[in-house]
Amino acid sequence: MEKSLGADVVNKHKKVSLLIPFYNEREVLPQLFDRLVALMDAHDAYDWEVMLVNDGSTDDGLLSVRMMRERDSRFRFIDLSRNFGKEIAMLAGMDYVMGDCVVIMDADLQHPPEVIPQMLEAWEQGYDDVYAKRRVRGKEPWIRRKLSMLYYHILQSSSKVPVLRNIGDFRLLDRICVNALCQMRETQRYTKGMYSWIGFRKKDIEFDQGSRVAGTTKWNFFKLLGLAIEGITSHTTMPLRISSVVGLIVSLGAFIYALYVFIKALVCGDPVQGFPTIIIVMLFLGGVQLLSLGVIGEYLGRIFNETKNRPPYFVREVDGKKPGEK
Repeated sequence: MEKSLGADVVNKHKKVSLLIPFYNEREVLPQLFDRLVALMDAHDAYDWEVMLVNDGSTDDGLLSVRMMRERDSRFRFIDLSRNFGKEIAMLAGMDYVMGDCVVIMDADLQHPPEVIPQMLEAWEQGYDDVYAKRRVRGKEPWIRRKLSMLYYHILQSSSKVPVLRNIGDFRLLDRICVNALCQMRETQRYTKGMYSWIGFRKKDIEFDQGSRVAGTTKWNFFKLLGLAIEGITSHTTMPLRISSVVGLIVSLGAFIYALYVFIKALVCGDPVQGFPTIIIVMLFLGGVQLLSLGVIGEYLGRIFNETKNRPPYFVREVDGKKPGEK
C-alpha cells in the first residue's frame, strides 16, 4: 500500500512540457489555447507547461501569447530575435523547457492534442521516444503527398541510419532524448534524422492528422524542396558517392568509345566523323560536371556555415523578460 502511494506521489510531480514553435499563427492560437487548457485540466496528475516559441512572427500572435500567459501561468513563451526556421525554433524550445518529457507539436492543430495522453501512457511504460504515425494526412494535394513519400524513400535507401516514413515532428521525447538533441548544436539541422540517429527506445502511436483549422500554410513548394535538400545533405553523403560513380561510368564509357573509334579508323580506314555526336557528348559531360559541382557545393556550403561556429539563435525575451534578467 505504501509503495502504491509513493508511486502516485511521484507521478504527480512529473512535469510534461508541450513545445510549440509558431510563425504568423494569430488566427489559430485562440483555438489552440482552448484545447490545450482542456487537455491539461483533464489530466491534472501531471505538472504541465506549454512553451510557445515565436519564430520571428510579423503578425500580433505574440500579443495573444502574452495575454494567455497572464491568465494561465502554465503558458510560457520564447521570442526569438528573428525568423530562424522551425528546426532552430525547436532547438531553442528544448534549451528552455523544464519537463521530464517534451511533446513537440505544430500550432496549426493538425497535430491533435487529444493524442497526447496515449503518448504519455507509452512513456510511462518506459519508452523514450513516442512518435505519432499518420494514418491520414488531412487535406493535402495528391502531388505533394506522392513527392513526400518519394523523398522519404530516397532518404531511407541512402542512409545507414533508418529514417521513419510518414512521420513528422509530433512526438513525445523523454528528458534523456531532449538532452541528447541539445548537445547537437549544428545550425543546419534536420531533426527528423536526428531523432533516428540518437537511438533510444521508440514506439509509434497512430493518429489521423487533421487539416489546418485557420490561416494558411507557411510551407510552399520551394521551402519544402529546400527542406528536402537540407535533409539529404545533412543526413547522408550518398549524393557525393553518386557523383563519383556517375563520373566513373561516364569516363569509362568515353574511354571505350574512344578506343572503338580509334580501332575502327585504324582497321577500316574510316575517317573520324560525327560533329553532332561530339557536341552532344560534350554537353552531356558538361552537365554531369556542373551537377557534380553543385552537389559538392551543397556540402561545402554546409561546412562553411558550420565552421563559423555562430550561436544557432538569439533570444529577445523569455516569459516577458530579457535573457539573464531576474
